[in-house]
Amino acid sequence: MAERILRTESASPLYAQLMERIRGDIRQGLYPVGEKIPPEHELEERYGVSRVTVRRALQELTGAGLLERKQGKGTFVCQPRQAPPRRGEIGFHDSCRERGIVPSVGAVRIREREATAAERKKLGLGPEASVLEIRRVLKADGEPVILETCRFSMAYAWLESADLHGSLYSALQEYGIQAEKSIYDLSLRPAEQEEAELLQVKAGTALLAADQVVYDQRGRPLHTCRRLIRGDRYTLRI
Repeated sequence: MAERILRTESASPLYAQLMERIRGDIRQGLYPVGEKIPPEHELEERYGVSRVTVRRALQELTGAGLLERKQGKGTFVCQPRQAPPRRGEIGFHDSCRERGIVPSVGAVRIREREATAAERKKLGLGPEASVLEIRRVLKADGEPVILETCRFSMAYAWLESADLHGSLYSALQEYGIQAEKSIYDLSLRPAEQEEAELLQVKAGTALLAADQVVYDQRGRPLHTCRRLIRGDRYTLRI
């Protein structure tokens, strides 16, 4: 008989729900730091899920640094890691990992469009310039929490061929580009229908809107960004 029954009707995947349960059990001391957690078949029975779900949850928690798999011995709870000093702007993926959350990216849309007057001013573009617009749904432990829309000058058109399902700033760093600092404007706004569908909330739900201009290591405008954030599921760390 399973001790915990996960919510199969939830929009959050079962493996993400299981991750949160295991993380909570670690916090409560059911699985102490340095101790071995139960084997997969026991976790399967305890939480009432499939072996595939158990393995996916353990894999993600291991990647997030909460668990460590030791060959031939099993899986152990790790000592919480101190976040190393960081330089420059922190992205969504790093912010999640610092808090033991597994980041991922859902839908991605990339398009070129004419820049608005405000975008031209913020990015230092000419009067008829275009921008590369990248819209992504950012997920924490499998649940959509941020709708992110970034706009770059067309000098960054190569991002169309980059892996945007990972860290955007890591992709930029491979080309020697460091997001160094940013300026934020914060406000609240109701979710429009498409935004609500992507974030799995009701239309009209209040979202935190974080409008941002990001600068590179030379002080030049790198991109603008609007993040629409589910405040009930994610805390913006600035």
